[in-house]
Amino acid sequence: MRALLVTSVGVTCAAALTLPLAAPASSAPVLSAASARPPSLTTEPGTDTTDTSGTTAPDTTTTSDTTAPDGAEPRAAKSAAAPAGSTQSLPLAPLAVPSNRVAGAPAVQGLPQRDARPFSLVGVVWDDAEAELHGTVQVRTRATGTTRWSDWQDVETHNADHAADLGSAEREGRTVRGATAPLWVGDSDGVEVRVRPESPAAPESPGSQDRAATPVPLPEGMRLELVDPGEDPAPEPARGAPANRAAVPAVFADTPPTAALPEVLTAEIAAASAVNAEVAEIGASVIPALTQAETAESVNLAPGAKPYIGPRPRIVTRKGWGADEKLRERNFGYTKSVKAAFVHHSATGNNYTCKQAPSVLRSIYRYHVKSSGWRDFGYNFAVDKCGNIYEGRAGGVTKAVLGAHTLGFNTNTMGIAVLGSYGSTNPPAAAVTAVSKLTAWKLGLFGANPKGKVTLVSGGSNKYKKGVKVKMNVISGHRDGFATECPGARLYKKLGTARTSSAKLQGR
Repeated sequence: MRALLVTSVGVTCAAALTLPLAAPASSAPVLSAASARPPSLTTEPGTDTTDTSGTTAPDTTTTSDTTAPDGAEPRAAKSAAAPAGSTQSLPLAPLAVPSNRVAGAPAVQGLPQRDARPFSLVGVVWDDAEAELHGTVQVRTRATGTTRWSDWQDVETHNADHAADLGSAEREGRTVRGATAPLWVGDSDGVEVRVRPESPAAPESPGSQDRAATPVPLPEGMRLELVDPGEDPAPEPARGAPANRAAVPAVFADTPPTAALPEVLTAEIAAASAVNAEVAEIGASVIPALTQAETAESVNLAPGAKPYIGPRPRIVTRKGWGADEKLRERNFGYTKSVKAAFVHHSATGNNYTCKQAPSVLRSIYRYHVKSSGWRDFGYNFAVDKCGNIYEGRAGGVTKAVLGAHTLGFNTNTMGIAVLGSYGSTNPPAAAVTAVSKLTAWKLGLFGANPKGKVTLVSGGSNKYKKGVKVKMNVISGHRDGFATECPGARLYKKLGTARTSSAKLQGR
């Protein structure tokens, strides 16, 4: 029954319909499902508000599913029908001109201190997804219900290095925006932001001093995004199976009518449902860990075969962290294989607790979809500072799901985001260990050696032109495929340890 069990295990949550089917034969990205129209960056008019200095703040626009007016309101109680989370989108405007401003330099843009509806994550987006923000973004926030303002915090301006590949359906068929990294600030109800453009370039030589320096313009249409992650999902009640047979997995109980599903998924669900009395119950919120022997048995290997597949780690599903499945596109994207893993840091800062990790994930998810215009959460998996592993983009944890994590190298790879910022902070050992466990299992399913090398074809990035063949480590950092600081210098230095540990878990 292990061959049947892996089918039920791969179904990570009912709303996501994530079944571990066989990978498509083509190496090109494949979209599966009767596709619904991509969610647009819909906006709703807000109301004029007054900031803390008594001046009128710019008009606000919300991208939430509610029409509550902007302002310092208490967080609304969530009803069963209420949407999970919301987004306030505030246009940035030129700020007062500083006395030391260089002639010809673009104006600093931002927002003065102002009230807002409660939020926990911030980011800045702009109209052109391919335009780069040459400058610094800093924010201050006020803790909800207090008068305490934080110090200025830097927001990473990662300039499109986490994104769907150029020319892909996700990139071309949607209203995608340029965006900074999101920053987790905790429960807040006040905000101030400033975006300082880079100084004009210095003269190239003494003889050119009388030539005007070229200013670096800021992108057009910059907006501050304030994201409320909503409430955590209610814990599932304890369920027990009758002694004489296993319970039907709850994941099948909430499955939509088969007429609304793609044909291949319909067949898989029908087959699984027919044998549900013999399948052990799997909680919809968590995929439990297996031993290495159980993992090998679950993939239905031939007797005597010795695969290099690490034990399956415990994985919190999308339902477990509270993903609102109505936000994402309904269909799934797949590639042929998973030949490599790119490790990232989320750059959301380290001021979160592991109990808050699901809220951080819901915030990033909403920022990726509603603010940046992506079809779903960008990364395939996420890891928190305590070593908990989370399902990311929908489509099936055992499958080659096409992500939007490493521009130019999303095909035949997976992206793992370690929640936090690790440029000057060491990643916790638990997080590095979790990366090792996850890669040992997932790469093992596709026959990849964590200590090996792989040749990937670039889809186009600022480091490698489209079509260039690049030899990389099977476990690489984001900076290996794109000129970026990600995953942070401290986490990048730990990837050697992750490779060694991952290979050992595979039995190599």
